[in-house]
Amino acid sequence: MKDISMHIMDIAQNSITAGAGLLEIIINEDIDNDAYTVIIKDNGKGMPEELLKKVTDPFTTTRTTRRIGLGLPLLKQNVERTGGTFSIESKEGAGTTVEASFVMMHPDRLPIGDIAGTIVLLTSANPELTIIYRHSTNTGDYEYNTTEINSTLDGISITEPSVIRFLKEVIDENLQSIGISR
Repeated sequence: MKDISMHIMDIAQNSITAGAGLLEIIINEDIDNDAYTVIIKDNGKGMPEELLKKVTDPFTTTRTTRRIGLGLPLLKQNVERTGGTFSIESKEGAGTTVEASFVMMHPDRLPIGDIAGTIVLLTSANPELTIIYRHSTNTGDYEYNTTEINSTLDGISITEPSVIRFLKEVIDENLQSIGISR
């Protein structure tokens, strides 16, 4: 995967497949500590302990359509290439948390990519899913919450093309205001 937003999309799709009703995406850019941390949490069905132990092996997958699963192994590899750390916690019936901490200034750290596009695509494709996206930098914080957005829309569908365009613009503008650019 060529950027962090693609990794986020892949893991979010796993969460949706696992029946999550809540998806939290947290990105913390901490220049002072040279850390770029991505946390993805869900309240899906979770994983049994035996699967959790081998989930970063590319030849482990729960899919029946193919015999390999590259999403988590590639994320782990990309994180470790920067000298960062990767962890995954899961409990059956309670959900999963993936944490990837890159060394921020390392030349091999992937760019963020189109994170606004990723969040909007997840929103429009899964209108029943509650998505909370938080992004923090040393300059400021931004939060996106589909529950609050739906309340503000007052009956207008979050999947309306004009709403989706507006949400993408709002996310991009807010990210620029805290120092994020693609």
